[in-house]
Amino acid sequence: MKSPINLDEIDRRILRALQQQGDISMVDLGERVGLSHTPCWRRVKRLEDSGVIRRRVALLDPHLLELSVSVFAAISIKKHDEASLARFEKAVQAIDAIVECHTVSGDRDFLLRVVVGTVADYELLLKRKLTQLPGVESVSSTFALKQAKYTTQLPI
Repeated sequence: MKSPINLDEIDRRILRALQQQGDISMVDLGERVGLSHTPCWRRVKRLEDSGVIRRRVALLDPHLLELSVSVFAAISIKKHDEASLARFEKAVQAIDAIVECHTVSGDRDFLLRVVVGTVADYELLLKRKLTQLPGVESVSSTFALKQAKYTTQLPI
């Protein structure tokens, strides 16, 4: 894990603006945060080089892409040694429908967020892939009925 970097208020304004509109031009971004083009570009470059800005992406509407079923799968694995955990974490990287994987505390070991088109698609994924992941002991699935909030913006 990288250590945090010192951010001043202008850096924070840049990050807030980029979280709202990742494709904003440097000229417009500079105007929004009170800098000219070149100093703004330098700050963005420093934030990218330091890893604070990982990458800029397009956010897609899952409903328009017929991927409106979100499932939270709580996974228990048989062994908790470092190698078993690493094998599981590596295997989930290969399944596109798994959009998030978290190691969690409590009764389960991992929490996955899975996005699919239909409940039938999830059932197939569960049978063919999730239960076949390395070391899986059990899977408990919870279907999201409604998304009351969704954001990718961090509270800077």
